[in-house]
Amino acid sequence: MPLMAKIALDSPLPKRSAPSSSLLRSFKFLKKYRRIAASAYLLALLSNGLAVFIPQTIRWIVDAGIIQQNINVMQASLLGLVGLAVVKGLVDFVLGRGTEMASQGVAYDIRNAIYGKLSALSFSYHDRAQTGQLLARSISDVERIRFLTGRGILRLFQHSTLLLLTFAALLLMNAQLALLSMLLMPLLLYVAYRFGRIYRPLSLDLQHQLAEMTSVLEQNLRGAKIVKAFAQEDAEIGRFEAENDKWFKLARAQVVAMTKHIPLLDFIASLSTVVIIWLGGRLVIEGRLTLGELVAFTTYLGQLIAPVRRLGVIVPAVAMASAAGERIYSILDARSEVVDSPDAFELPPISGRVRFEDVSFSYFKQRVVLDNLNFEAEAGEVVALLGATGSGKSTIINLIPRFYDVTGGSITVDGIDVRAATLNSLRDQIGIVLQETVLFAASIRENIAFGLDGVKERDVIEAAKAAQAHDFIMAMPDGYETEVGERGLTLSGGQKQRIAIARALLKNPRILLLDDATSSVDTETERLIQVALERLMEGRTSFIIAQRLSTVRMADKVLVLQGGRVAAAGTHEELLQTSGLYAEIYHRNLRE
Repeated sequence: MPLMAKIALDSPLPKRSAPSSSLLRSFKFLKKYRRIAASAYLLALLSNGLAVFIPQTIRWIVDAGIIQQNINVMQASLLGLVGLAVVKGLVDFVLGRGTEMASQGVAYDIRNAIYGKLSALSFSYHDRAQTGQLLARSISDVERIRFLTGRGILRLFQHSTLLLLTFAALLLMNAQLALLSMLLMPLLLYVAYRFGRIYRPLSLDLQHQLAEMTSVLEQNLRGAKIVKAFAQEDAEIGRFEAENDKWFKLARAQVVAMTKHIPLLDFIASLSTVVIIWLGGRLVIEGRLTLGELVAFTTYLGQLIAPVRRLGVIVPAVAMASAAGERIYSILDARSEVVDSPDAFELPPISGRVRFEDVSFSYFKQRVVLDNLNFEAEAGEVVALLGATGSGKSTIINLIPRFYDVTGGSITVDGIDVRAATLNSLRDQIGIVLQETVLFAASIRENIAFGLDGVKERDVIEAAKAAQAHDFIMAMPDGYETEVGERGLTLSGGQKQRIAIARALLKNPRILLLDDATSSVDTETERLIQVALERLMEGRTSFIIAQRLSTVRMADKVLVLQGGRVAAAGTHEELLQTSGLYAEIYHRNLRE
């Protein structure tokens, strides 16, 4: 299996619901824009009224103008026809503009709802989801819903009412011809319905495959250096081609469905026109129908057939929007595994005493990571976490701010169960600095002040100075306004770490969660980061995943983890004397 194929986890497939339910939910987003939408639908009725009146004007031109050879009547009627066309064009313009305003508003609201939901969902959801899938749903799927709630459903309404009004006009003109024109309508409707039944599942599969392609592309762009470093370009190209081939086959099946059904709809509509002209022509010859009436009748027939023929376009659009809605609502309906309890309260200012009591945890209810873990950190203590890979160090860091919830036992802060407090009030008093620092494509100042409103410039500078970052920031072209690029790629690892430390200092939290920020930097950068960390941890309860001896020596308590439990606890000097496991780790990994 190619490397990048192992990196991604499959996202949960969307649950297939009834098409009507996802469509109805989409239209609920129109409620906010109901006045604009209602105006558009009223204008659609006006446009249809004008469309029904135009063939009668043509009949008058033929019968009273051309047949009677009355040039004045013909000229006046033509001017009236031009006026009707202009008015109808203006109505259609305002109608289209209003519809687009409403549908763009719907897309705006849905995208905000998706982003809000993705931000609120717990880490466990994002562990399973693919970024490319989420991007596809947030962009292309929302666009299909936008089309449906805008032009799509409006056209369906407009064509349906035009069909009814036109058929009424045909009955008034000649009931025999009108009924004859409807003989092939059931066949047209059946073909359109069958087309929709085939097209809808194809649309859902095609959109899902497009998301898969987006995921592969996103992973390769994000991991371009790894792919090149392992000379896996050909393998990844092959993987993308395989996904692209699946998409191509689905798209080809869609084209085949369209090429089978759309021409058939056109053929049935053309047959109806031929039958009407043949019978209507005989009635004109027999004097039972005027030529103007026949021209008006064929014009009406075009208006009657056109809505049904256009179902060949509208039905696929509705099918694709229904499929897109299912995928979007699979996100909006997802339940976060970490939420505020109904009676959650604002966590008051804390001193920082943290206690793990019989804590157990497993990811996705599979392998147990922590097993009845017990320990306590007093306020202001620095606790170093040591252990082999998979021993639970990172899990402890993730459980304190409730990125995940424990599956057994409890975690308390100042004697308060973290699940009893609101998430925001808990995380507001916790600062995090990880080994892989996350920076945003913004200025250095914005990255340091991230998440804090109304921060003064001098406070940002003071935090940067304390983090040993001010000097290198001022050496940059635009100082604190320097853009760091995507994920901070324009900065070195040590520079990014010091910006992250400045960010944590500015937040002034009571509890600090730190991955060892000095594990992969040079000696001088390590010294600077160490100074910054010492300043950062002053007076704060700190948990640090230790990789170096200097980190362990500054700790008030060292916890050695093994099998999800605390195998040994104490200071560096104590553990060297009392713990064989710690001594082994020290001699193998920590001794400098």
